[in-house]
Amino acid sequence: MSGSLITPAIAADLHPDLSATSATTASVVAPFTGGVLHELPLSTVADVTDAAARARLAQLAWQRAGFAHRRAVLLKAHDLLLERRELLLDAVQSETGKTRGQAFEEVFQALNATRYYAVKARKMLRTRRRRAGIPLVIQTRVGYRPKGLIGVITPWNFPLSLSIMDVVPALAAGNTVVQKADNQGALTILASRRAFIEAGVPEEAWAVVTGDGADIGTAVNDVSDYVCFTGSTATGRTVAERAASSLRGASLELGGKNPMIVLDDVDPRSAARSAAYASFAALGQLCVSMERIYVLRTVADAFTKEFVTATEELVQGGAFDHTTDIGALTLPSQLTNVMSHIEDAVAKGATVLTGGTARPDLGGLFFSPTVLTGVTDDMACARGETFGPLVAITVVDSEVEAILAANDSEYGLNASVFSGSRRRARRVASALDAGSVNINEGYRATFSSIDAPMGGMKKSGLGRRNGVEGLMRFVESRTVAEATGLVQLPRVGKEFATLTGVMIALLFALKLLRRG
Repeated sequence: MSGSLITPAIAADLHPDLSATSATTASVVAPFTGGVLHELPLSTVADVTDAAARARLAQLAWQRAGFAHRRAVLLKAHDLLLERRELLLDAVQSETGKTRGQAFEEVFQALNATRYYAVKARKMLRTRRRRAGIPLVIQTRVGYRPKGLIGVITPWNFPLSLSIMDVVPALAAGNTVVQKADNQGALTILASRRAFIEAGVPEEAWAVVTGDGADIGTAVNDVSDYVCFTGSTATGRTVAERAASSLRGASLELGGKNPMIVLDDVDPRSAARSAAYASFAALGQLCVSMERIYVLRTVADAFTKEFVTATEELVQGGAFDHTTDIGALTLPSQLTNVMSHIEDAVAKGATVLTGGTARPDLGGLFFSPTVLTGVTDDMACARGETFGPLVAITVVDSEVEAILAANDSEYGLNASVFSGSRRRARRVASALDAGSVNINEGYRATFSSIDAPMGGMKKSGLGRRNGVEGLMRFVESRTVAEATGLVQLPRVGKEFATLTGVMIALLFALKLLRRG
């Protein structure tokens, strides 16, 4: 087993693309071996400030270049990403420990998002007429202008797709970007950025910085006109508070404790196989993966048996091909957290149906996918996000009980419903408190729908990425209205006296026509 296909030479070639002048470096882990992948140069707060200044200078020209130019550049970048897909797959696997197939999900999503916003941005942001307060007398139009400099703070678990889904719509709208890459995902981001620079995005228009989140992430927040953050709820709250103190907007995709409901009309084997993927893809280090499964009692035994079997049949390893089904944890801290949750649950009475052990025979950060039953509220894994290969099965007696249990969480990011009846599943889905709900899928149905918004309810975040909503967060709407001269608006009392009756007649006409 090779620890990485990203060689020291490849890493060294990408390092100069960072906005980092410090001599300080950080060791980045190779998840498949637990060894060092490369030594990453770190940025300083001054680097962030300098990158922001250069990005602001570049922004006006990038905006004035127009939609047609930006479309051509982004479509060329799309083609370069497609050509370099094997390098991107290598980078994602080397930094995150994912399988080839799960790395492909990232590459596919990045390509999908790039083409979508290249093609759609102009139409979404065109100036449109709105109904004026006094039709014919006033004409009203609403247009959009870019916010300016966008700060993007990207986590380690999905460094390619989460980066592109924030950076590309910002660029498409005419903004420039300063991005704080997590150290663990920086090479993937730099490799993708290079394709955009070679396609024609000015180097200053997309700067990448690295370093400690508290210092460098805060600096990115401070220099921006709008900030996008993906990460934990605790850190997201800090990001939002700092942005709000400067009246700066923010979009936040935060934690989740995502529930799956399995109704009693499913095919247990088919549902179990899909549920296993939804729980253990990226070894559970996915904000939208399943951590809680509620299964109706009449199908519980059959489903649980099939789920355990499907879990145990997953092939785990560190191959750079499609011979494995699940990979490794990304960081030592993830291994510590998963083990802590399992030990706590078992000590308090939970039962391990399968898994629950590290796999040092495969490498330092491999851990077997784990299924628990008997999880109670006093256990750390009951309500806290594990963000690892751990899922709890709970038996319920009715749809209502399942819905109430699924909604009994401070989070509301993603949910899933499995049923033999799509109509029945849609009814249950409509009652769930989640920004995304998948039917007969775990997360990929919504995650791949780039035209539809993605985000959380409750403490799972603010705002949305993807779709028109994901583009509109990067622009300011501006209303321009003009008097046509057909009728002079009243300015003095006598003119009001003359026109008041006409205005009242207009209101009655709108009422009769049932117009808004």
